[in-house]
Amino acid sequence: MDAHLGALTSFVSRDVHHPGHAKAQAYIKEQLGALAYYGWKIESQRTVYQGIPLENIFATIDVRGVGPDTGPIGPIGNTGWILVSAHYDSIANRTPGWRPSIDPAPGADDNATGTAALLEFARVLSTYRPGAPVESRIVLAFFDGEELFFKGSGAYMSTLQKPYPYKAAINLDMVGFNPITDRLDLLWYTNVSAGLRDRALKVNETFKIGLAPLNAQFAADGNTIMDAAPFGIAGIPSIAFVQRYGENDATFPGNYTFHTVNDTPDKITNKRLWLKAAKLTLAVALDLANEPAQ
Repeated sequence: MDAHLGALTSFVSRDVHHPGHAKAQAYIKEQLGALAYYGWKIESQRTVYQGIPLENIFATIDVRGVGPDTGPIGPIGNTGWILVSAHYDSIANRTPGWRPSIDPAPGADDNATGTAALLEFARVLSTYRPGAPVESRIVLAFFDGEELFFKGSGAYMSTLQKPYPYKAAINLDMVGFNPITDRLDLLWYTNVSAGLRDRALKVNETFKIGLAPLNAQFAADGNTIMDAAPFGIAGIPSIAFVQRYGENDATFPGNYTFHTVNDTPDKITNKRLWLKAAKLTLAVALDLANEPAQ
């Protein structure tokens, strides 16, 4: 993940107005394309917001397993998929006088940490084979335009028709800063996500991932700005993992470099937290994927 974070921050900025944004897109596609041999399907969705072109990048793989007395399972259905997402765009609008098209917006914590984790998930899932008769589809979504108030994920959600293909949406955003504890906030969107919230809490305990505290917070609407929001509001169970969403407390001292030119790799002060957050995200996705086929 470190190498991916270094590459993503090397493009100076991933703001939608900056030339580095296109370089980040190319890097993500290159990394995913190198894994196509393993069955990944790479797609893009292009949209426009107020004249600004945005591009969501998707990598889809079918997770299949066989039991001791069964043969291969049939085709994946049109529902029951799992969405795992992170946004790759960045911004530094909290820096006075910042100029989007030319000034840096390295976005190391926000959100190269999440993007790098998704690229690592692609590598891990390439050779993952469950030892049980299960079938599922995992979609890794690299969303654009989150810093414009989740315009990329919102545009994608607007294309989905009922019955929705996804049984769960999991989002990873800003998980590398905390010099005090390995704490993580677990945002769950609307009451439909209570079961997914409980699953994440259980997975953290069962597999001894070690996030503590893992703080569940209810999100009633899109005012809690994360890429999980459009899906939860639409009725898809949705959660987001973030180092802190809210005021500082005894377990979080405050990250004052996010959305500034100083959100640089050296500000990733807790790589242990970053790794644990990534492990929990993937573990929850696989826990969902390993459910017996209906």
